[in-house]
Amino acid sequence: MKWIKNFFVNVYKNRVWLLMVLPGTIWFLFFSYLPMFGTVIAFKNFRYDAEGFLASVLNSEWVGFQNFEFLFSTNDAFVITRNTILYNAVFIILGLILSVFIAIVLSELANKKLAKVYQTGMLFPHFLSWVVISYFVFTFLSVDRGLLNKIFEWFGLEAVSWYSETEYWPFILIFMSMWKGVGYGSIVYLAAIIGIDRTYFEAAMIDGANKWQQIRHVTMPMITPLIVILTILNVGKIFNSDFGLFFQVPRDSGALYPVTNVIDTYVYRGLTTMGEISMSTAAGLYQSVVGFILVMLTNYLVKKIDKEYALF
Repeated sequence: MKWIKNFFVNVYKNRVWLLMVLPGTIWFLFFSYLPMFGTVIAFKNFRYDAEGFLASVLNSEWVGFQNFEFLFSTNDAFVITRNTILYNAVFIILGLILSVFIAIVLSELANKKLAKVYQTGMLFPHFLSWVVISYFVFTFLSVDRGLLNKIFEWFGLEAVSWYSETEYWPFILIFMSMWKGVGYGSIVYLAAIIGIDRTYFEAAMIDGANKWQQIRHVTMPMITPLIVILTILNVGKIFNSDFGLFFQVPRDSGALYPVTNVIDTYVYRGLTTMGEISMSTAAGLYQSVVGFILVMLTNYLVKKIDKEYALF
């Protein structure tokens, strides 16, 4: 029983710190851990019961893996998985390239006040809601009064029905994601570049290195460990999509589902539109299991890189 006494002694000693983390702990318990019991719905044919939600869960018929079999027998599973993985892969690769490029450009600007202005301007989109951004996009892409269609009319071209043509939206979604996120993503790399010891650059200049050679042989090798770790961490979240981007910006247009439907939007529509709680839970559980595996693999790789580079 000594360990119980030691436990309460440690709790009392650290009571101030424990009180500080208590709100976050309660939040995780109610919104992250408690809902996990609801995953049982994925293995049931959920039907509403007049006695309430708990009675509905308990009285619904067990169907085993039938919900998963139905999900993967349709084309929906392939489409949402393909879109989720491919979009996130492009976001990771292109976001990394643009973030590093912008960070290097900002670090090389001689006028630091002007650099701060540019940095602030690129940060601004990050703080805008996707709901607000969706209306900005609509002003450009509206069929009747959209700015782009008006420009096409001035040049004698036909108007484009943007919200029913699927071929344009992969590029639109990628552009909007980069526009909103790259400025914020470049901050970490900019901080790492600023933290590089200036003597390395002075030594390179003494050896006759120009700016490009300094970036190639000093800046890039110094921030490579950070690039690798952040990339691996993003790979761990490749099965999670930005719901606002894929739902709000296309304005939930059914004609665009083949190129805008991802796991998160599929689960949401299954709950709100089709009322298929069991199927939506199965899709969400599928996303969570694969995401968990990726996070564990990511954690393993980060630990190996941590030992190699001794960053932490």
